[in-house]
Amino acid sequence: MAMGQFAYANNSNRFMACEPLADQPFAVAGVPFDGVVTNRPGARFGPQAIRAASLMLCDGTHPHFDVSPLDQLGDALDMRLPNASPLPEVRRHIEQQAAALMARHHCVFIGGDHSITLPLLRAAQAQYSQGEPLALVHFDAHCDTWEDHFGEPSGHGTWTYEALRDGLASPAHTVQIGIRSSGVRAAREYVADQGGQIFTARQLRGKDGDGLAGMVAAIRERIGQRPCYLTLDIDCLDPAFAPGTGTPEPGGMSSSQVLTFIEELADLNWVGMDCVEVAPAYDHAELTSNAAATFVWTYLCGQVAKRQRG
Repeated sequence: MAMGQFAYANNSNRFMACEPLADQPFAVAGVPFDGVVTNRPGARFGPQAIRAASLMLCDGTHPHFDVSPLDQLGDALDMRLPNASPLPEVRRHIEQQAAALMARHHCVFIGGDHSITLPLLRAAQAQYSQGEPLALVHFDAHCDTWEDHFGEPSGHGTWTYEALRDGLASPAHTVQIGIRSSGVRAAREYVADQGGQIFTARQLRGKDGDGLAGMVAAIRERIGQRPCYLTLDIDCLDPAFAPGTGTPEPGGMSSSQVLTFIEELADLNWVGMDCVEVAPAYDHAELTSNAAATFVWTYLCGQVAKRQRG
């Protein structure tokens, strides 16, 4: 660790103070868009807050994987987006920029509201799945399977419905974790009705560590080695762990539960990840951005460790 590399000594606006993106195998990119939130705005500032929190990780050596991603990671900074344009136009820009990054790097995207996941999935499917639907692991308090968004055709609560409808994700290989918000049965159970798996927050109560082994095994068996995308809405966490989000839902997951899933499922055929809905204006003591940075770091370390094992 070099002199002066402390979390409070902010000498970088890049994730973990990594180098600017060049030819590194792994990339982090911000997607600063929150134009279709339904409650509290502010997730466009999430990428900045997550990067700032990541500086606390210092040399980045993970205590479980015993690797650091720093020498294999570059930061592409934030996408340039037409934030005042209609959602389809914003998504077109996101997909184009994501496709260019995915062609050269294994990418993690930090948002931004959850509407950004649909164009990221489009880019990932085109890059990794040879036209077949991807597997999808989705951490969230909300099912995001509404057919419209309070009368609008699309938003941050419709992207899962759109992804399954459009063949971007395979219903049988889709897993949702942490779901608990209010909603009619047709939306709440949509993924299960299409042949996927839902682990609700209620099912997760009182389980952690070895107590999650059965769920981890079920996810691994369902997904196999199909190319798989991970999307993590920070509101999967209980507001006690992540108050800084636009639509907090009490009764959620703990940070340790999420980390257990990320660590134990690191051997899946991951093709990318996003972490979304961090809204710093509502955070307290950087709890939310610290959790998000740790989840992204843990995912990256798992992928670096897997690559080193060959």
